[in-house]
Amino acid sequence: METTVVETTWFAACRVEDAVENGGVCVKYKDQQIALFYFTRRNEWYATQNECPHRKQMALSRGMLGSTDEDLKVACPFHKKTFSIRTGECLSGGECSLETFPVKIENGLVYIQVPLNK
Repeated sequence: METTVVETTWFAACRVEDAVENGGVCVKYKDQQIALFYFTRRNEWYATQNECPHRKQMALSRGMLGSTDEDLKVACPFHKKTFSIRTGECLSGGECSLETFPVKIENGLVYIQVPLNK
């Protein structure tokens, strides 16, 4: 079996104080839009693609955030399809899913890890 190695890089998306508390913001890396979410109560950060895979609209950073049991979710503001922002899984039925990205905080900056080929 052949193993594919994907090279990645971390890019500085924004300063911590520029993030929307308990909401999302759209950041760009090259030509890609990424939705960055910050849950202040949990002090947790998540990043997903900004494009809703259901209707191909760049809107998830403006979606409504919520939770189901232990999972955190975002609902597309146009179609109300919900997605886990931890795993990218569609929670409201359907086979579409989101690409997710690791996030880290260093020296007051929010970094997102992305594949180099994007």
